[in-house]
Amino acid sequence: MASKQMVFMNHGEGETSYARNSSAQGGLQKRMKPLIEAAITDLCTLYPKKMVIADLGCSSGPNAIALVSFAVEAINNHCVQLEQPPPEVCVLLNDLPGNDFNAVVKGLVTLSESSKPGLVTVGIIPGSFYERLFTSGSVHLFCSSNCQNWLSEAPEDLTRNLVPAYDVDEHARHERLHMVSEAYARQFRKDFTLFLELRAKELVQGGRMVVSLVGKSSDDRTSQFLHLWEMFAKILCVMASEGVIDRAKFNSFYVPLYGPSDKELREIIQEEGSFSISDMRVHDRSSSLNNPNTTASWVANQLRAAFEPIVVQHFGEVMDEFVRTAERRWSVEGSLEEELARYPRAQLVVSLAKNKKA
Repeated sequence: MASKQMVFMNHGEGETSYARNSSAQGGLQKRMKPLIEAAITDLCTLYPKKMVIADLGCSSGPNAIALVSFAVEAINNHCVQLEQPPPEVCVLLNDLPGNDFNAVVKGLVTLSESSKPGLVTVGIIPGSFYERLFTSGSVHLFCSSNCQNWLSEAPEDLTRNLVPAYDVDEHARHERLHMVSEAYARQFRKDFTLFLELRAKELVQGGRMVVSLVGKSSDDRTSQFLHLWEMFAKILCVMASEGVIDRAKFNSFYVPLYGPSDKELREIIQEEGSFSISDMRVHDRSSSLNNPNTTASWVANQLRAAFEPIVVQHFGEVMDEFVRTAERRWSVEGSLEEELARYPRAQLVVSLAKNKKA
């Protein structure tokens, strides 16, 4: 996750916490389960005695141990089916040092205690996944859900030249759209390439990685960055227009976030060369947001849980007003539904196998 800005989800278990506002992300994680199970089956044939599993960008709340739990369950099921003893398993969770690890640790202990008769040891690895985190050839399976969308930094082409990512002026925003989108796409390509290079060094031979990202179902980069970021930016734009937040500060606000298309993702993986694509799936994300329980308040709190720390760092304590503005904007009948339907959304899930040459 980005280390130059305060990029982590809201702490604790209160009304505005990520733990209480991450049900949609939990649903997306379940789509990764079949790919994790398939990767575990392959790994169990290569490494029947020991296995290290790591989740990169685990965040906090009930979703933090979901992916590693899928993996441990798959190991146990595989061994029961073949009537062989389970391997020793080490489960490691990673996120930035600012993450709320308190509840995460409790979840890890529960996982360890419930995994007998197999031996499962657990641990926390703080740090950015755009840096080395593990020793060479030490990890068997990496999992990561909706995290590589967060860049190491906002595009320097924009920040250095003071080009707003989302200008208050609609005409100027439209004129710069292609340039801004391309800058974010280049930053994502740079960061994801580095991510692949680092993980290839840390994986064992034959190691696997299952990654999920929020992205686009087409390769049209002019379809904006990410749908939720677009909704979020619009609310901040209204607040800037009304003088609630400083207009100049809004124009200098950059969220290091990008959603690639499946085509972009495939091209980056193939060009970097350390991995082969075992499976890639594109899921429609619309159903995770468009349901009868999706209210203006629910969506506003989802956005608040994800973006509040980075907003407070830049603007100060403005999130209560953000929620009020969002609810007012979406109080008109049909406006929220129209907003949710405006842009294509997809969840990209890819299973990778480390190449022998890597």
